[in-house]
Amino acid sequence: MQQGKTGVLIVNQGTPDSPNTPDVRKYLREFLMDERVIDIPYIGRWLLVNGIIATFRAPKSAKEYKKLWEDRGSPLKFHLSDVSDMLQEALGDEYLVKFGMRYQSPDLESVLNELKAANVKRIIVIPLFPQYASATTGSVNKKVGEIVSKWWITPSITYINQFVDHPKFIQAFAENGKAFLDKKEYDHIVFSYHGIPERHITKGSVGDQCKLGTCCSSFHERNRYCYRAQCFYLSRQLAKALDLKEDQYTTTFQSRLGRDPWIKPYTDIELKKWPAEGKKKVLAFSPAFIADCLETTVEVGEEFKEEFEEAGGEVWDLVPSLNTSETWVECLKDLVETV
Repeated sequence: MQQGKTGVLIVNQGTPDSPNTPDVRKYLREFLMDERVIDIPYIGRWLLVNGIIATFRAPKSAKEYKKLWEDRGSPLKFHLSDVSDMLQEALGDEYLVKFGMRYQSPDLESVLNELKAANVKRIIVIPLFPQYASATTGSVNKKVGEIVSKWWITPSITYINQFVDHPKFIQAFAENGKAFLDKKEYDHIVFSYHGIPERHITKGSVGDQCKLGTCCSSFHERNRYCYRAQCFYLSRQLAKALDLKEDQYTTTFQSRLGRDPWIKPYTDIELKKWPAEGKKKVLAFSPAFIADCLETTVEVGEEFKEEFEEAGGEVWDLVPSLNTSETWVECLKDLVETV
């Protein structure tokens, strides 16, 4: 009997269809109404998102998206499309590679239905978030499960929940960083990750493992799905690959929203201290993102640069995301072939 192909679904968070306010508002509503993103009861979440955030934040966010937008559209989307093509070529005809977004287009139901129509024998789902978090990887896995649960016949499905410790992933980011370090000297390195509320860490804790402190200084079986521990682990691995000493780099967290405490230290607070400490030339990484997006190009690359310079800093450079790095595609290929 002829064997069918293996379907590969790579998924990123999503992006508005355009940088115009109505499309940005539509995206924010879908994204923030996800109960894994804002984990409060539905009525409160609906009022917060539709009554306040989407209404007042959309025009401001639209201006930021316009800074990011290119002729091909959103970098997050066209880089994902390119990587999908590269991965298809690398894997060959035994695989069928598709890409989708957790929010907006191409939506997961449409893409999964394409794999269903192709009669794939199994599906490998790779949420493109290096570190597992309930609001990202967990949300993708939940959505995929909801969609395929409606199918009469479902293929075997394998989820790759994290790849923060994959050697090729670490190598790809290190290669991007070395391109800067080989040309210029810096006083300090910052690894800035997207933040999440502290309650997301404690809700996912195995027993009383997560204390939001020095417990993240080691990475092991009990905290391997703790987002904060994964971030600190990746910083240590990147520092090793870049031959950095412990006092030459800092791990921080960005993009907090609301008044509840988010995981610390905060990037925007820490960077203002560095010029007075003699750290006036800084190289910034955003290792929670595999493609350039609003949180990297605009927040880290522009907003943090401006705040750093206002505090007395002289140089603030941003290492690009992996985008279409060949080493990154090799990482994805290895993830597919070893599950």
